Amino acid sequence: MPDPIPFYQRSVLDNGLRVLTSSMPHTHSVAVTVYVGAGSRYEPDDMAGASHFLEHMLFKGTEKWPTAREIAGKIDGVGGVMNGATDRELTLYYIKVARPHMDLALDVLFQLIRHPLIEASEIEKERGVVLEELAMVADSPAQTADLLLDSLIWPGDPLGRDIAGTVESVGRLSRDSLATYMRDQYVPNNIVLAVAGNVTHDEVVSAARDGLGQWQPGKPATWIPATGANGQRCAVKYKTTEQAHMSMAVHGLSLTHPDRHALSFLSIILGEGMSSRLFVELRERRGLAYDVSTYASHLLDTGTFNVFTGVDPKNATEALKVIFAELEQLANGGPDSDELIKARELSKGRLLLRLEDTRAVAGWIGAQELLLDHVRTVDNAVAEMEAVTLEDLQRLAREILDLRRLHLAVVGPFRSDKRFTSLLPS
Repeated sequence: MPDPIPFYQRSVLDNGLRVLTSSMPHTHSVAVTVYVGAGSRYEPDDMAGASHFLEHMLFKGTEKWPTAREIAGKIDGVGGVMNGATDRELTLYYIKVARPHMDLALDVLFQLIRHPLIEASEIEKERGVVLEELAMVADSPAQTADLLLDSLIWPGDPLGRDIAGTVESVGRLSRDSLATYMRDQYVPNNIVLAVAGNVTHDEVVSAARDGLGQWQPGKPATWIPATGANGQRCAVKYKTTEQAHMSMAVHGLSLTHPDRHALSFLSIILGEGMSSRLFVELRERRGLAYDVSTYASHLLDTGTFNVFTGVDPKNATEALKVIFAELEQLANGGPDSDELIKARELSKGRLLLRLEDTRAVAGWIGAQELLLDHVRTVDNAVAEMEAVTLEDLQRLAREILDLRRLHLAVVGPFRSDKRFTSLLPS
């Protein structure tokens, strides 16, 4: 009987580049992903937005394919998909193609991260694109509320600003500053290559060694820790909108905290899905909102537990009172056993269904390796979820859902924050 296929395999090249693969023999696709230790948490204020800007620039031309059209055409021409993304703690690039085109996907990604042109003329064109992206966010009340909330929770901290930077900081970024930032952060010992699909580990390691093995390691900067400082409790931004967009949060848990699954369960119980407490109370029973949602965000050294809704401005006060009452009820009474079972099964189902996709698997192994230096298997994650008890949930609800620690950001047709500040328990 053949040995079972491991969930993932890991090798480290001599230059520090980590190569992880997950063999999925039943699939017809391959997802190739590169994770880089670069993001908004790595940037001083004068370089805010550099990680995001650089991510855009890498698709604008390489030594092998000098134009964005040529790069895109290589992947479009084989029916693949390609993109990148910048977050607070990492930047990623991915390509998903049919299995016969894996070598092409690897070549394109290797060219992007090793030999981008970053031409001055393209920088000026892309600067306009990024500024339009910032303007699009500014025109979105929901996104504006979230950014305003971040500035309250983490004032003066990279976590408290837009990942894409500001109009001023983006305007200052030059070719020299971007090239220097890339030289510092884009080094093999700060990068993870993760591949999932009908592949063997040895063939991916061999390709990585051929394409990136001569790349010299460096000394990348580390991320900037959260200061732990809090800003004012409430902020309002006037905007002539049809709804009041209200985003609120308390400090949560880090990515490695043993209670992180329990906090995710609380989010499911409170505000994820049509049977959650907030959805039933705010929408079904009272008709105050079309959408209300919660989520738990986990970062390397901190996190948040968030609630968001949009309501008719005349109902903003009433909606907040309902939300606060539900938070207090969950904190004081705790969830029941049926809610725990539902939250656990929903979380397990989401994970197991998601990991049937090659890109999701590549993301699972790559992100964990970069951020945590190890990878939990699916079985590990499920076992951690199974270990959460009702007592864990009840204890955590009391600890986390403290309205005296809540921060509130509102975007809508309000000239003052007085009506909202007065609702916050002290």
